[in-house]
Amino acid sequence: MNHDVADASQRSIVTPGRNAWRVEQATALAFLVDGQNYFKALDSVLRQARRCIRIIGWDFNPDILLRPGHSEETLGALLRSLVEERPELEVRILVWSMGPIYSGHSLKLFRESGWSSHPRIHLRFDTRHALRGSHHQKIVTVDDSTAFVGGIDLTGGRWDTREHKAQDDRRIKPDGEAYGPVHDVQTLVAGPAAGAVAELARWRWEKATGEQGEALVPSGEPAWPQDLPPDMRGCSVAIGRAVPALAGIGGRRETIKLTHDAIAAARRHIYIETQYLASFGVGEAIAKRLREPDGPEIAILVTSSSRGLLEQFVMAHNRDRLLRRLKKADRYGRLRVRYAVVPRKGGGDCEVLVHAKVLVVDDSFIRVGSSNLNNRSEGLDTECDIAVEAASDAERRAISAFRDRLLAEHLDVSVNEVSELMAKGSLVAVIDTLNTRARGLRRFRIDLEKGGTSPLPGTKLLDPKEPFRPFKKIREAISWLGGGAL
Repeated sequence: MNHDVADASQRSIVTPGRNAWRVEQATALAFLVDGQNYFKALDSVLRQARRCIRIIGWDFNPDILLRPGHSEETLGALLRSLVEERPELEVRILVWSMGPIYSGHSLKLFRESGWSSHPRIHLRFDTRHALRGSHHQKIVTVDDSTAFVGGIDLTGGRWDTREHKAQDDRRIKPDGEAYGPVHDVQTLVAGPAAGAVAELARWRWEKATGEQGEALVPSGEPAWPQDLPPDMRGCSVAIGRAVPALAGIGGRRETIKLTHDAIAAARRHIYIETQYLASFGVGEAIAKRLREPDGPEIAILVTSSSRGLLEQFVMAHNRDRLLRRLKKADRYGRLRVRYAVVPRKGGGDCEVLVHAKVLVVDDSFIRVGSSNLNNRSEGLDTECDIAVEAASDAERRAISAFRDRLLAEHLDVSVNEVSELMAKGSLVAVIDTLNTRARGLRRFRIDLEKGGTSPLPGTKLLDPKEPFRPFKKIREAISWLGGGAL
């Protein structure tokens, strides 16, 4: 399949109009690893809002705590208190209509809750999406000058610390259900890049509700957590979208093109964190690099256990088939595919759910967002990713430091240990050498001789790349039959 992959010799990966919707400057950017850091930063930024808060998500639960163990104030209560204190503040929340059902709580929760009854809190459910598709973006914007983009929804089961303990009394959903360790990443940007994300949020709101929103003219400094030093300043941020083609909406596939172009451009190493590894298009792009004698080393962290019938039947089986294909292509031993675990008190491993969607190429490119490496994220679901392609030594250091921080977390070692080994040039050596503790990365056991290496039959139906249009197919068949008759 032709993905129009950019030539690896090209210096630039990001190409506006091809694999990016916009490229804008960020006055500041920070990588927020795991729910505790994201929710803490979000709590601070929301409290600085003056005119508009926009929340766009796959799911939303107003009863979550942003600071478990520090405050019992729920997210809904915080939003209510903010609009009551500030007469000019408007809050707009757009949630995929099926999200609350998939996550286990009914829409009735929102209708009966007093937090959203304020006239300046506007809660809407997004029903305008492709058949069997979902709205999957995870975006929060404040005053059109600060924005969060990544893989974390504001719902239950997302908060965790970087320790990812097997048991943590603070990991409790609003309904009282405990949940296991979960790893994720969100980004925080300020300045014109955040304004572009806000424009995307306004566009999605208009398409879902028919209501137009006005852009705000930024005034004063963008909201930013006082105790959070930025990882980058004055960097160019690319914003990529996946938008399914619907009546009145043109499809966009910038996110998957950006992924393919980044893989093709890698020279030394590729580091990936993804909940799903089920896109055979991406798999073949990786396999192609593995077949090269001097290609890059590639490390992929993915979730092992499956949750739900769809994951068990399609995502897990296709992951195993894809891993079998990649291992067969790895003739030079440059591939490491692992899943993260922490020790249980009584012994044994407890898996950490890797929900992050991260791609790091060399020390020159990073992409963080909502896109998984499965088919539906390519063009059926709505997605939003942001990327930075380093333009200075400082930005290259920030990208490599972020990657090393992720590896150190999973391997339960210091960042310095990772960085010292990475300085010798081998990502594989970092994993092989430092992966010695009870907390660490486990390998997938895949029988290379038994099982297929192509997509599971039924994949196009259960994990499609684009909207299902039965009437279009019927019209095409009728047109073909008519043409044959002539």
